[in-house]
Amino acid sequence: MKKFVQTLKFINLKTIYFNLKYLPFKQALKLPVLISKNVYLKEVSGEIHFDCPIRFGLIQIGYGNVGIFDKKRSRTIWDVSGNVTFRGFGTIGHGSKIMVASGGSLIFGDKLKISAEASFIVYNKIQIGYNCYMAWETLLMDTDFHKIKNENGEIINNPKPIIIGDYVWIGCKCIILKGAVIPNNTVIAINSLVNKELTEENCLYAGSPVKCIKEKISWVD
Repeated sequence: MKKFVQTLKFINLKTIYFNLKYLPFKQALKLPVLISKNVYLKEVSGEIHFDCPIRFGLIQIGYGNVGIFDKKRSRTIWDVSGNVTFRGFGTIGHGSKIMVASGGSLIFGDKLKISAEASFIVYNKIQIGYNCYMAWETLLMDTDFHKIKNENGEIINNPKPIIIGDYVWIGCKCIILKGAVIPNNTVIAINSLVNKELTEENCLYAGSPVKCIKEKISWVD
């Protein structure tokens, strides 16, 4: 009975609408995506896909409680007209913003944990691997928005994919820009900027832009 009551608190009209909007009816009935009442469903188009077995509460959007934020006023925004793929369990904390433009692709790996107030801006592709953790106020953006041309009128700042490997911890207030590649088993220190391909695994990266400051490290979830 207690488990049943706990389950009911996640079921609201936004959760029901979201699942029915994106999924075939039989899959939607399982309510694999739970949507907090504080989520603003700005644009609910495009497609979502599951590369994993579907079950109740597989993805939780807009929940959590990071103490430095007022979760009642921390508004999550879902603004998706592209494609979002979930490869397993994931939590996207309160106040996070997910914007995927038409033609864009956002891929979340299994065991994803986003604490709060993260922002994803996707015009090309952002791919996140298995068992990744992102602290609050992380920004991932694969576009510059405004176009820059050279003397021949050619655009020189087209969107580029962001690829994040497996078992990556990104500290709070980091910025991950287009073309960034973060290898497996790494840590990105607080307030760092990643705007290029990183090559060494098991490293602690820090700075703006980042560089490896400690090799042969591991981190504990």
